[in-house]
Amino acid sequence: MHILIATDADWIVDDLTAALGSDDTSFTICRDGRVVAGEVAAKAPDLAIFDLQIGSMGGMAVTMSLRLDESAGVLPRVRVLMLLDRSADLHLARRCGADGWLIKPLDPLRLRRAADALLAGGRYTEGLAADAPVIDPMVELGPDGDSDDATTSESDPVIAG
Repeated sequence: MHILIATDADWIVDDLTAALGSDDTSFTICRDGRVVAGEVAAKAPDLAIFDLQIGSMGGMAVTMSLRLDESAGVLPRVRVLMLLDRSADLHLARRCGADGWLIKPLDPLRLRRAADALLAGGRYTEGLAADAPVIDPMVELGPDGDSDDATTSESDPVIAG
């Protein structure tokens, strides 16, 4: 198994390699988000784990870039686990197309569970279900707080930020 880790924090690399390392696991470490696509193209990792901040390019931008390249057939599909700084960042992981996310601080048990779920083709999310509705911040709300979007119904759950 090959795991790509993109972060500029040494402690995150240490935590991830300690929790996920084994005799049959190899790692590629990227300290700059701009090189991630090249590494994905060269090594086709089984799992990519992105910190929210990766040098000059954040994990959200890296994930969105990968998803665009995948949809264009330029890169293979790679499962993405995003490491979030706080629960308020959940919408970032959902909007960019991450397959799973963890909220820091990290611990080995949660890291292993998340990696195993994503490697098995599933999802792993904390703080908000992956299939919860996405609220588009670009939808204009009326004076009563409701959108005029015809796809919204009164039975849709509301996500409080």
